[in-house]
Amino acid sequence: MLMNVKAVLNIPGTEVPVDCAVSPERLETVTQIHGYRFVSPLTLKGVIRNRAGVATLQAQVACTLELTCDRCLKPFTRDFCYEGSHVIVRNLDNADEDDADMDDYVIARAESIDTDEIAVSDLVLELPSKMLCREDCKGLCPVCGADRNEVDCGHMSE
Repeated sequence: MLMNVKAVLNIPGTEVPVDCAVSPERLETVTQIHGYRFVSPLTLKGVIRNRAGVATLQAQVACTLELTCDRCLKPFTRDFCYEGSHVIVRNLDNADEDDADMDDYVIARAESIDTDEIAVSDLVLELPSKMLCREDCKGLCPVCGADRNEVDCGHMSE
């Protein structure tokens, strides 16, 4: 969803609340996050503030995902919630927009920002690389394939 931020960019001291959601159906079409099943909408809640001519977005991204454990292959559901902030700029002079340092900046093209894109990017950058049903998951036995969380097959003690 495009959000016009012209007033915040132009008037120091201005604050605008941000509260939006990206539906699970819409999230299925986003290529950055294929492989995840969203149980709830991806929400972005926060505030955009202009302090001394610098506009910042401070927000929280939250969702619930249905996942498969990378160790034992069991399905599970987990809530994720991350906080972050970005500086909103009209453009970046002498900067490559694909640069890794760009994560802290949001470019307001035509004085608007895409809240869906921000929410998805923030989530993708914060999700763990390995999804586990629980921190101490023992996984599957490499010999017989038994779930080592449920049974001691004896293969790992040999």
